[in-house]
Amino acid sequence: MTLESTDSATDLASRIPPSFVLGVAAAAFQIEGALRTGGRGPSGWDAFAEKPGTIIDGHSPAVACDHYNRLPEDVALLRELGVDSYRFSLSWPRIQPDGRGAINNEGLDFYDRLIDQLLAAGISPMATLYHWDTPLPLEHDGGWLSRETALRFGEYAAAAGERFGDRVAQWVTLNEPVSVTLNGYALGVHAPGHALLFDALPAIHHQLLAHGLGAQALRAAGVTGTVGITNLHAPVRPAGRTPGDRLVARLYDLLMNRIYADPVLLGRYPRLPLYARPWLRSIGRISDEDLRTIHQPLDFYGLNYYFPVRVALGRGSASIPADVHKSVARLPFHEVGYPEYGSTGFGWPVAPDHLGVLLAELRDRYESALPPVYITEGGASFPEPDTVSGTYDDGRRVSYLASHLRAALDATAPGGAADGVDLRGYYVWTLMDNFEWAAGYSQRFGLVHVDFETQKRTPKQSFYWYRTLSMARKVTRD
Repeated sequence: MTLESTDSATDLASRIPPSFVLGVAAAAFQIEGALRTGGRGPSGWDAFAEKPGTIIDGHSPAVACDHYNRLPEDVALLRELGVDSYRFSLSWPRIQPDGRGAINNEGLDFYDRLIDQLLAAGISPMATLYHWDTPLPLEHDGGWLSRETALRFGEYAAAAGERFGDRVAQWVTLNEPVSVTLNGYALGVHAPGHALLFDALPAIHHQLLAHGLGAQALRAAGVTGTVGITNLHAPVRPAGRTPGDRLVARLYDLLMNRIYADPVLLGRYPRLPLYARPWLRSIGRISDEDLRTIHQPLDFYGLNYYFPVRVALGRGSASIPADVHKSVARLPFHEVGYPEYGSTGFGWPVAPDHLGVLLAELRDRYESALPPVYITEGGASFPEPDTVSGTYDDGRRVSYLASHLRAALDATAPGGAADGVDLRGYYVWTLMDNFEWAAGYSQRFGLVHVDFETQKRTPKQSFYWYRTLSMARKVTRD
């Protein structure tokens, strides 16, 4: 590890509050593999990934990181990393193969082993109930377009809470409902592959209803841990000063941010512009009872931040998959890039300053309704790093993580742009290179390099930087 990265970790550690959590995150479908092992049922993502042309280069999630069979090795990596907490997801089809009815004890046993090994290693478990792997029978019955899926999710949450509620410190009901709605139901680039555009709006309401039912079920099961939700947020700005650009920026902000956060935090949906209200007809009448269910008291709010968005009125010319181009072309807006910033392997702008902007927006919009905040995902994919003396040199990831964590701490410090936000922690996405959804194995976010042919794990420079940060912070805290 370079002197510069060691110094940056030590300096940054001195600024981290004593109770601030440093963690790392992962998701079941992206790392576990063993799709037909231990009684696991198929998910909508299993079926989607088997369709020709859906995953880059035909990559398969069947093995992924083989985490199911390499659990002790991966927990040992977490122990070596020295983090306070590990955010993982439970696989719904591994626990309840049909999405309803019988519970699979082998699946429960697997997560028992994971949780117990984490606790033995001194690592606090944060469990996400749903990270996109809908049981296939439910997907066939409508998936998140169906209210039934929300009801079944509540039953699944109850089973998880009853089994693991005495040991899991924090529970996340859903991960990024906006990504499921946008990519899976509106544009068709993720499972289940529907390109419904605004007719995908029922998926929003049913996911949020599932969140509320899940939170109720966890608490009814007597879990000792705290309960929250994780949403992906992005600050949205108009590309120009025209009224049209400003109008679609407000619309994009509603559809990206507020339509998910407002019901959860305020108990109501945001008021859409007049021209957009007909889209709500696809949802139907939303009852006050549903809104009360969605508006559960939260112990924390999970924030995933990757990049800001700039939008302009009209059809765009960005390069997008051919099979969804016609659908995207029908949208009344398009995204415009940020050429002033560097970019990740996905082409996302590296804009740590906008993280502070986003935190300030959340404070200003929700004020006392905003509970303590954890940044539950932050990270970047970059091309295959160079190998130096057996260590993968991913200095750009070190720079990315240091700048974003520093921006979050600066913004929420007394006098900062987001002063008043109770920021409690930061989770790096992700522990190790994995199956990155439709991008397959082409995008590497991990602190640990994975050779997907041999399954060999090799910590990268960023792993050692984050370990140094964690160890230095603990010395300062003690």
